[in-house]
Amino acid sequence: MTVEFFLVVPLLIVVLAAGIQVISVARARVELLGAVREGARVAATTPDPAKAVEAVRDALAPEDRDRVRIAVSRPSVVGRPAKVTATYRHILGIPFLEDLGVSVSASASMRVER
Repeated sequence: MTVEFFLVVPLLIVVLAAGIQVISVARARVELLGAVREGARVAATTPDPAKAVEAVRDALAPEDRDRVRIAVSRPSVVGRPAKVTATYRHILGIPFLEDLGVSVSASASMRVER
């Protein structure tokens, strides 16, 4: 009984750690999606794409602001979609594998109002 327990415990720890990492990546994606939605809202109401980029950066956590790449596509025609896309590398924070990460991206679009 004890031998089986000690054989199963490392497997359970690995599964738990993997689950935590999946939750971490999902949380990063949700936060990035919220930020690009804010950027799309600004892009739809303001003709300056730099303000949309600034809105995305302001909506992100301070440690992620410098690592994100943001692209804004805003037509000058009212009613056409303004699109904001952002991508960054989310570091997983696994001990002994500090550089291991995944690419997280999100995009949102809203119709140009003015």
